[in-house]
Amino acid sequence: MDEADAHADREWRLIREESWPGPMNMALDEIAAETAADGGPRTLRIYRWEPSTLSLGYHQEPDTVDWDYCAAEGITVTRRQTGGGGIYHDSHGDISYTIVAPADELPGDLVESYRLLCAPILDAFDRLGVPARFAETGRPAIHDPACYLRELHPAHDVVVPGTDGPRKVSGNAQHRRSDAVVQHGSLTYAVRPERHLDVFAAPGVDAATFRERVTSIAEQSDATREEAVATLEAALREWADAEAGAWTDDELARARERADSKYASDEWTRRRPGDR
Repeated sequence: MDEADAHADREWRLIREESWPGPMNMALDEIAAETAADGGPRTLRIYRWEPSTLSLGYHQEPDTVDWDYCAAEGITVTRRQTGGGGIYHDSHGDISYTIVAPADELPGDLVESYRLLCAPILDAFDRLGVPARFAETGRPAIHDPACYLRELHPAHDVVVPGTDGPRKVSGNAQHRRSDAVVQHGSLTYAVRPERHLDVFAAPGVDAATFRERVTSIAEQSDATREEAVATLEAALREWADAEAGAWTDDELARARERADSKYASDEWTRRRPGDR
């Protein structure tokens, strides 16, 4: 952040890329929010999903998932605290991040908050030579259950403009608690459209159409995945003047318990939104 920023003197920790199962990734986001709300450090984290995971939006119907395909392919399914459609997080093709801070340190206006917290994400794309920016005009949804095939939203969807229309390269979402804000998002490093579509029941969209709507860092630059991750880490670290950090033993223990009891449970993942 700029030195003049009112939040520049806050304690931020950067947790470099780790690999976790889907339920643990979601649990760690929740624990990081509790830590920040309790006066602990604000968290910047980069992570991958191991194994590959389908994360459902908070209000998404479980019937939109092809559960048999996911089980056969070893793809974990969990549910986010944030809304939107489902996202297939490929263990290689997806680079994910989370930013967590106390609610009273961030703008109350949702769009203003996205603009602030997405600044290092857009900076990382710029450093990689990817001409990414917030979506300015929407493209009609072609499959609502899939986040990357929904109508583009100018507040939080990041696209690469093109002659045939903008192509999404990053999706971002916020969970705004009374005491903390969690923003997480995915940067697409490499596209695997068949797997992204096959996790859904009857998507009605082919791989070619998916590629018309979605692009990737690998398609837009020569950066390796390791270089893309390092660039994102550097952009986040400099934005918040963060120190290298790590989870405490207590945070990890609580996250494992939360992952098992909540994010890995059928009660959380398969329950219909109206019953939650």
